[in-house]
Amino acid sequence: MKPDPIYVARPRLPELSDMMPLLEEIWGSRILTNRGPVLQRFETALSKYLGVEHLSVVSNATQGTVLAMRQAGITSGEVITTPFSFVATAHAIRLSGATPVFADIDPETLNLDPAQVEAKITPQTRAILPVHTFGIPCDVDGLAEVAARHGIALIHDAAHAFGVRRDGQSILRHGDMSVLSFHATKVFNTFEGGAVIVQDRDTKLAIDRLANFGFADAVSVDDIGTNAKMNEFNAAVGLAQLCGFDDVLAARHVVAGRYSARLEGVAGLRCVCPTGVAGHNSYAFPILIGPDYHIDRDALFARLEDANVFARRYFYPLISDLAPYSDLPSAAPDLLPVASKAAEQVLCLPLYHDLDEAAQNRVIDVILAGS
Repeated sequence: MKPDPIYVARPRLPELSDMMPLLEEIWGSRILTNRGPVLQRFETALSKYLGVEHLSVVSNATQGTVLAMRQAGITSGEVITTPFSFVATAHAIRLSGATPVFADIDPETLNLDPAQVEAKITPQTRAILPVHTFGIPCDVDGLAEVAARHGIALIHDAAHAFGVRRDGQSILRHGDMSVLSFHATKVFNTFEGGAVIVQDRDTKLAIDRLANFGFADAVSVDDIGTNAKMNEFNAAVGLAQLCGFDDVLAARHVVAGRYSARLEGVAGLRCVCPTGVAGHNSYAFPILIGPDYHIDRDALFARLEDANVFARRYFYPLISDLAPYSDLPSAAPDLLPVASKAAEQVLCLPLYHDLDEAAQNRVIDVILAGS
């Protein structure tokens, strides 16, 4: 008889005692959407928690990225991005009317390499869309220099980066805009949702309009927008999730620290994310399985599954290997050697705030068996 399954993620739910007053307010007002009072309080509380001045909450991060690019005037041309990400990163570029161009990644951080980005710039380049992969900050300074030198937009896919700080400041302050995901599997969730972080109030209001079909007022539509509004229920979940959230992050750090301590020094195995580093959010625990490990990545993946442990090969295959993108000139595997190698070696281990030590030891024991 197999033991209970251990999944790669287990969403945190807010306390029902924190949710009930918010639900009673929504039921009493019958305001369900269209930037209601709960959503507005959520935006204010979220801005304060994250340490940013201006943001717009939206229905999900994919829509948020499309809105950010629309606001930046990107409806055609090329956008340089990473192949080592969830497919939504490239989909948002295509949905905006632009074409993704893939650049290779840094072998240490697994984030976009600014030198590789610069080599891909052409007269058709309109923007750079890097990802803070696994919550590891990308080279924000190097990418900003490239963007400024060529006069193009810099929009960060910060789906993994809730609460991440660098030098005591939110990583979301960098670039022209950043986009967060509040999907169920993220460090912070509203079941579904996201936010666009911007640098000024005028841009925030413009994003709000684009998220509401382009309405400027009750009778005026200034742009072709879409319906990307977050509803009051999801906003209520977000408000309730903020309660005690620092404790959630601390618990995630404990889990990540246990992995690091027990897996340190295993031949052929590299833990990607830093632990014990101020400002990281322990979103995920990816490891790279190299040739010196006694079995390959896929064999370890299968061995974990046999033990009822469901790790994930994030991100395999590369976006550039998927059918909608594999025919692009920049998608050729020989142009992306670092990303291709990472995709063949990466394995994300189960990590969530209430993963108990006994369950975690089951995961680790499978990895150590035979080492």
